[in-house]
Amino acid sequence: MKIAMWSGPRNLSTALMYSFASRADTSVVDEPLYAAYLANTGLEHPMRDEILASQSQDFDSVIARLVGPQETQITYQKQMTHHLPDELSLDWLLSMHNVLLLRHPARVVASYAAKRAEIGLDDLGFGQQKRIFDFLRDRNAPVVVIDSTDIRAHPEANLRALCSALGLSWDASMLSWTLGPNPNDGVWASHWYGAIHNSTGFQDAEGSLPRLNPGLQLIADRAMPIYDALSEHRLLI
Repeated sequence: MKIAMWSGPRNLSTALMYSFASRADTSVVDEPLYAAYLANTGLEHPMRDEILASQSQDFDSVIARLVGPQETQITYQKQMTHHLPDELSLDWLLSMHNVLLLRHPARVVASYAAKRAEIGLDDLGFGQQKRIFDFLRDRNAPVVVIDSTDIRAHPEANLRALCSALGLSWDASMLSWTLGPNPNDGVWASHWYGAIHNSTGFQDAEGSLPRLNPGLQLIADRAMPIYDALSEHRLLI
């Protein structure tokens, strides 16, 4: 089974990768399209040179590896929706078990802005997430939608529901991981993964929404209609 977990940045995605990596039957890959995305867009991201040197910069070769034979019963791909250029065919997603991971735009914007000075709606992946959802639905392909807030509020119940939706057996090891860096981390982990490296499990339920300055609030407001539309399809317990 090949699981593709699609989210934007700052979205509990690394915690879920660590969760699945705790399963004995699962191998994980961290943002395999990141270098290809940077090479394709020319964008300046923290640790750009290190990222480009650490992965293939060719979309086709990366995708061929992702859809090809795997060494473990389950392969979990932590994927960023904004890494997919509009011109790239999504047909390869039809060979995956696809999951969309949502998070409220205000929380995403606040967390992302704390790590990178420049921020725009396209950096956050909401539009690309809707593109994936529509592509799969138009082809009657299954897609699971989950929300990070739900997982943090009730980790075990929501992870059990996710496993059930994917046809996986429940594994209690998914509730915790070893303190510190994970051997599956991308080279960019030292910039982005500080909080997760100081944890051994999912954090407590999230509090009230963060207050944003007017510029950041505008970005969050533009993402809200997409978030609301996708949220209507999320997995409920």
